[in-house]
Amino acid sequence: MVPARAAQVLVASNRGPVSYALEPDGTLSSRRGGGGLVSGLSAIGGEADALWVCAALGDGDREAVRRGSADEAGVRMLDIDADVHADAYNGIANSVLWFVHHMLYQTPLEPVFDAEFRRRWAAYETYNRAFAAALAEDAADGAAVLVQDYHLALVPGMLRELRPDLRIGHFSHTPWAPPEYFRMLPDDVAAQLLRGMLGADRLGFLTRRWADAFSRCCADVLGGTGATRIGVHGLGADAEFLRRRAHEPDVEERMAALRKQIGPGRRTIVRVDRTELSKNIVRGLLAYRQLLADRPEWRGRVVHVAFAYPSRQDLAVYRDYTAEVSRLAEAVNSAYGTPDWTPVILHVEDDFARSLAAYRLADVALVNPIRDGMNLVAKEVPVVSDDGCALVLSREAGAWEELREDAVSVNPYDVSGTASALHEALSMGVEERGARSKRLAAAGSALSPQRWFLEQLEALRG
Repeated sequence: MVPARAAQVLVASNRGPVSYALEPDGTLSSRRGGGGLVSGLSAIGGEADALWVCAALGDGDREAVRRGSADEAGVRMLDIDADVHADAYNGIANSVLWFVHHMLYQTPLEPVFDAEFRRRWAAYETYNRAFAAALAEDAADGAAVLVQDYHLALVPGMLRELRPDLRIGHFSHTPWAPPEYFRMLPDDVAAQLLRGMLGADRLGFLTRRWADAFSRCCADVLGGTGATRIGVHGLGADAEFLRRRAHEPDVEERMAALRKQIGPGRRTIVRVDRTELSKNIVRGLLAYRQLLADRPEWRGRVVHVAFAYPSRQDLAVYRDYTAEVSRLAEAVNSAYGTPDWTPVILHVEDDFARSLAAYRLADVALVNPIRDGMNLVAKEVPVVSDDGCALVLSREAGAWEELREDAVSVNPYDVSGTASALHEALSMGVEERGARSKRLAAAGSALSPQRWFLEQLEALRG
């Protein structure tokens, strides 16, 4: 039965726009989330009948559910069993679906689809079913529902069975695997994922490449996409917010600290990433090391400012990767550093103000993912850079489709090629670098998060 105050617009995602912490004195503190999706939802502004449905991710969130605090913020947090969430989120979404779409498996050894996988897959179904049930309960007649990402790929089909009156959209923030890689999944699971997605009226992807890959998977596994419409929406940087935020006092303080670490008169190669396997941080450091080996003229004249913020540290493979990033940075500094020059400045503590400071100081931005749905850093650095920056960009990033004309393109697996690209970017003339940076900033902010969200909503309602 639809409740009396049912929502006309609903967003569903694993994480919500706000998270809660339970303080020692028993009070709850809240923190607003970041990213394009949170900014995009703000575009519907005064619509009181909008609701965000997400999972409660910690004790603070669960306490907020019990106290009703989340409801006041237009958020419904689902208190899903912690073991079910762990199996669905880490066991399937991040250890299987993420690896498939980013083509990250070492196929001689993994994946292994056994009884343990099937147990976790059942949890993934349960997790998706909980979201579908909540959305069905809270949606008004004919409401628009926008489901987000690979964590909730089954929700559209499940929700369609419960509420055929709804207008259902799903957006994929990751790449989509080509059929020959997607078919690595067990046949029934591959078909179930696609049918779940095709329960939507409309599916959104970040680039045409990912949309076409999905369509080819459907043709290969199911024979087609049926009546589901497919659209492309290339999420852009929030230029207005970034430029304003990048000139606040805390950013200025961090710029001063970074300048002191870098030293006077030196060029900077900046990267800001989470330590996800797909971000390719290790090969980026190897390329920088090769640059110093092959081009001794850059020794003492350039510093690699690398911010590698730990991600998914509850998975052993991510902990090992994070440790390798630190080990390699130390090895480069040991091999080439001098008393007055530290070749790599590595920070692993997440600090948004410090990231913006690095953006402003960047002469070169290094964005070399193995595979990435979009990569907003590639769009954000040119927007914020004070003097214009050259962009070294992997052709496997979704952003490459929009930025390729003014970026220095690289094959992310080619360390020697990336070292050469870094040399080209560092050697670029000031005028050319500035002109390219302006065009990159314009292209990278063409579709703001607000416009990105509203375009999808309008297309779904239309």
